[in-house]
Amino acid sequence: MQKEGERLIPINIVDEMKSSYIDYSMSVIVSRALPDVRDGLKPVHRRVLYGMYGLGVFSNRKYLKSARIVGDVLGKYHPHGDTSVYDAMVRMAQPWSLRYPQVDGQGNFGSMDGDPPAAMRYTEARLKKISDEILADLDKETVDFQNNFDDSMTEPSVLPTKIPNLLVNGASGIAVGMATNMAPHNLSESIDAIVAYIDNNDITIDELMKHIIAPDFPTGAIIYGYDGVRDAFHTGRGRIVLRAKVNFEEVGNRNAIIVTEVPYQVNKAEMIARTAELVKEEKIPGIYEIRDESDRQGMRIVYELKNDAIPNVVLNMLYKYTALQTSFSVNNIALVKGRPVQLNLKDIIHHFVEHRHEVIVRRTEFELKKAKERAHILEGFMKVIGTQDDLDKAIAIIRHSANPQEAKDGLMKEFELSEIQAQAILDLRLARLTGMELDKIRAEYEEIMNLIKDLEDILTNEPRRYEIIKAELLEMKEKYGDERRTEIDYSGGELSIEDLIPDEKVVLTISHAGYIKRTSLSEYKVQSRGGVGNRAATTRDEDFLEYIVTATNHQYMLFFTEKGRCFWLRVFEIPEGSKTAKGRAVQNLINIEPDDKIKAYIRTNDLKDSEYVNQMNVVMITKNGTIKKTSLEAYSRPRTNGVNAIEIRDNDQLLGARLTNGNSEIMIATKNGKCIRFPEEKARAVGRGSIGVRGISLEKGDEVIGMIVVNDVQNETVLVVSEKGYGKRTAVEDYRVTNRGGKGVITLNITEKTGNLIAIQSVTDDDGLMIINKSGVAIRMNMDEMRVMGRNTQGVKVINLKNNDEIAAIAKVEMDKEVEEDETDGNEETTDSNNPEFKKASQANENAGNDMDEANELKKDDQEETPENGAVENQEHSESPDDDSEE
Repeated sequence: MQKEGERLIPINIVDEMKSSYIDYSMSVIVSRALPDVRDGLKPVHRRVLYGMYGLGVFSNRKYLKSARIVGDVLGKYHPHGDTSVYDAMVRMAQPWSLRYPQVDGQGNFGSMDGDPPAAMRYTEARLKKISDEILADLDKETVDFQNNFDDSMTEPSVLPTKIPNLLVNGASGIAVGMATNMAPHNLSESIDAIVAYIDNNDITIDELMKHIIAPDFPTGAIIYGYDGVRDAFHTGRGRIVLRAKVNFEEVGNRNAIIVTEVPYQVNKAEMIARTAELVKEEKIPGIYEIRDESDRQGMRIVYELKNDAIPNVVLNMLYKYTALQTSFSVNNIALVKGRPVQLNLKDIIHHFVEHRHEVIVRRTEFELKKAKERAHILEGFMKVIGTQDDLDKAIAIIRHSANPQEAKDGLMKEFELSEIQAQAILDLRLARLTGMELDKIRAEYEEIMNLIKDLEDILTNEPRRYEIIKAELLEMKEKYGDERRTEIDYSGGELSIEDLIPDEKVVLTISHAGYIKRTSLSEYKVQSRGGVGNRAATTRDEDFLEYIVTATNHQYMLFFTEKGRCFWLRVFEIPEGSKTAKGRAVQNLINIEPDDKIKAYIRTNDLKDSEYVNQMNVVMITKNGTIKKTSLEAYSRPRTNGVNAIEIRDNDQLLGARLTNGNSEIMIATKNGKCIRFPEEKARAVGRGSIGVRGISLEKGDEVIGMIVVNDVQNETVLVVSEKGYGKRTAVEDYRVTNRGGKGVITLNITEKTGNLIAIQSVTDDDGLMIINKSGVAIRMNMDEMRVMGRNTQGVKVINLKNNDEIAAIAKVEMDKEVEEDETDGNEETTDSNNPEFKKASQANENAGNDMDEANELKKDDQEETPENGAVENQEHSESPDDDSEE
């Protein structure tokens, strides 16, 4: 109800809300959440340090109850809850939170496991020695003071720190509409960088980074990859990947992963509990037990592994799913002259040096003023007690004066003194009137005059001021500098553990049912052509190995499915298995649809190399003869759920994919033994979502079985293999160059004896060949054992097949000279002796050793066979016109 004399003013509530919220926002930004660029402190931290400074709890004094300190800070400077002050003070005392703690705590100040500190009535604290340097010269008018919340006293608006606190301890805070997250750095490195900046103000950030290499976190660990660090230093924003420091040990009879340092701000207990949940849910297989064996000597977390677990693979999973790998998102926002600004490394150093320069100037002015005041008093002393007669006069004036004021006036008149000088004479003790004291006064006056001259030189000589800043910084480095804790793995990057996996040659096998594994190439023995082969892999009933490819662990694999999707894996991410292992289902590694399956693979080098991905092309072929060429760059950023590689029409499917360099030749082969050769440029590059153009025209009932890319026409030869074990090498030049879209020429004379064409491959004498049957038997042979023969022939037998077995796949492998040749029939036992597939293969091995007819047949087949009808050689069909329109 309105009282008499009151006036109601209507206010628009929207305007009032805007105004109030802006006021609140500015208060949070300026007076709570963001640090000042000069001393690197938020108001609460500054008030804690100044409160302790006022209470005199320096590093060389006894501890004081935390409740006493918090009460003092609350009552004088910080009008908020006691929890905010105590929590801030606790964090300033935790060596795992601050790189250089500012408070020396006694009692329970929490732990890395997230345990809370004891109540403030139980703990005690005092300043760390480094905080003495942050507060140094505070009493010399080096910084501005402002009124406290109730104007009853003053507090510093910034501290005159000798330590580049914002750099070395970082900061984090959430304001309104903005946040800051600044990383800590090594003090020695930071000071070296600041000194380098003082010596050369035009220094570049890259040059500064030679001194201050990267953030240095209190908990150590490893910075994985350097791109995020570079971004943070250059722009003030960057994502730094952190990994725990680990090593491998044998604990009892088991392998174990030992963690000795965890990433910054990771709660150790929560991390272990979360890992245990993931192990229970079987998202991280291979871990037998997790123990925390940390004590006052240091951290030690033990991940004990199961006997069949591979430490590197388990470690990779831990990095992927747990806090053993985290990221620190740098966002350097601090207050510059009361305004929030995003800062790069050079900006932070520049503002700190400016602050130190101002402190030096103000300190020097204060000391000069005090020196001049003292010199003025000493001049008065020397006037009055310079001689015995003057001294006697002064004593007489004092003795005959009725009161001090009269004595002061008399001295001022007689000796031409100022009021200050006269008062100092009156305040002198009688002991100071001796001759010896006069000599001391003269010596002090001379010393003071030299000091005044020196201080005046400092104020007029800017280069000297910067030399003082450098000298004081180097003194801080000498006193408090230490070794870097956080290591840097420059080679690291996203989704990579190359530093833990040797880049050795491996064989990747993919079965018809979609089981995949990688095996060291050295596990496969070399045999001569015509051998029966060793046991290769244990497969499930009705399954057989369909693809074999050699690679190195650090290469990338692109998988293409028959539906035209593309997926991405690093080779070392594919689970390792022995030669006889079944492998893991591809669906467990990539998000492939249940009714889709892998039809092609491509090995590539670094997909982040822009020059490489723009130079190379992916050429794909479908079963119905459609060919498509797209730049590898389009496939250099696959997503978890895959990307569309090619649009597949009804009744068609993707069959193969190859990398080309822009100057390659393409050869496509069909089931009925036809092959076409044309230059790569005949197929123009199209986008990732396109269908493609016609590569070869097919007769009714025919289909494409493969495609090769030829880069060296002189040395490469074309190898074709039929499903019943016949193969042949032919010179590339035997196939004439045509336009794409033609029907091709005969590459293998298909008969009932040979069976349909099953594979085409480009090979040289230096290559090896890996052949796997549908029954799982593998053979590896040298290509130089197989001579080059004519195009239109039946070829020779390359592998003996038993019991109507057929070839499933062939792959070119580089022959390893360290693997000795094995001329035996390959009777290699496996542990899976009850498997019916194994029994078939063993029976085949036994038969091969004694069957003389088989050997005779092999000799007969080794002769080059002529075509049944010589006219077939010239049955080249007319090519369809070069049609560039997409089908």
